[in-house]
Amino acid sequence: MHGTIVIGAGQAGLAMGFYLKQRNEHFIILDKGLELGEVWKERYDSLQLFTPRLYSSLPGLSLNGKQHGFPTKDEIADYLKSYAEAFDLPVELNTEVLSVTRNDGGFCVETTKGKYLTRNVVVATGPFQTKRIPIFSSSLSENVLQLHSSEYKNPNQLQQGNVLVVGGGNSGAQIAVELSKERETYLAVSQKPRYFPLTIGGMSVFWWLDKLGILNVRNTSSIGELIQKKGDPLFGSELKNAIRNESVRVKARVVNGKNNQIIFEDATILEVNNIIWATGFQQEFEWLKVDGVFDQQKEIIHKRGISPVDGLYFLGLPWQSRRGSSLLQGVGDDAKHIVEHMKTTTT
Repeated sequence: MHGTIVIGAGQAGLAMGFYLKQRNEHFIILDKGLELGEVWKERYDSLQLFTPRLYSSLPGLSLNGKQHGFPTKDEIADYLKSYAEAFDLPVELNTEVLSVTRNDGGFCVETTKGKYLTRNVVVATGPFQTKRIPIFSSSLSENVLQLHSSEYKNPNQLQQGNVLVVGGGNSGAQIAVELSKERETYLAVSQKPRYFPLTIGGMSVFWWLDKLGILNVRNTSSIGELIQKKGDPLFGSELKNAIRNESVRVKARVVNGKNNQIIFEDATILEVNNIIWATGFQQEFEWLKVDGVFDQQKEIIHKRGISPVDGLYFLGLPWQSRRGSSLLQGVGDDAKHIVEHMKTTTT
């Protein structure tokens, strides 16, 4: 019988492990990946975080390097490996969770390597789980190369011809700018891009947001609700400049497609050779077979990661308590909060 089983060994799971280790809890972290940092390693080659190293560390261990500089994805992957080693965290890799059910003493976690019994379960699988791709994508011609942004690595993967990047988030913007340097590139967005500088006066914009208290506003505050409603801006000016010099051409929201044609909200049509779906992910918890966890819309019921089911917790959700809850910068605060709650329920 374990005290706690943490599902997922990304930044959320490792931050949870840090605080469980401090408490001398009997726990284990399970992950289906073959190595720590695998999700980061698999992202596109040129990926660079827009949060500086100063705000890209987990509790107890700073990320080395220029603190106002921006780390690469490989740097973060290596950091996560070093983090687990530094604190000797018990991680079981290549272990996929098949189901979680209740039992008399807590929970039964069934995996590809057998069953585990535990008093507590922390679901720390993060927001990047199932690719969100429009259903009509299956109606497109097999001659159109389609990749989700999580599958995109570099321009060499694409075939000849133009490319349409669908999705106006930071990943879509970075990919579109990169591709525009060597081919005709279009970017489909649902709303006009909003830009935010990466640095102001030589300091990271996140340093300024921290000093103004913006990074710590709670999701339930009026400012927090406003920020959530507006969504993340695009950090940096690369896309803005690419649109200005017409190396990236902006299109309206994609509404349909067939054969090699994409139809946009403004009724225009574009013949495409390549599509990058930078359309994000959706969370799926079909393996979580516990009553009372989800509402009628299949959304997780929780208060800062604490579910109504005794012993069941969630960590690393977007805006779990504040903007950085799913990021390296903020996941540690929520992990500490959950461990403190565990302490009060077992004493």
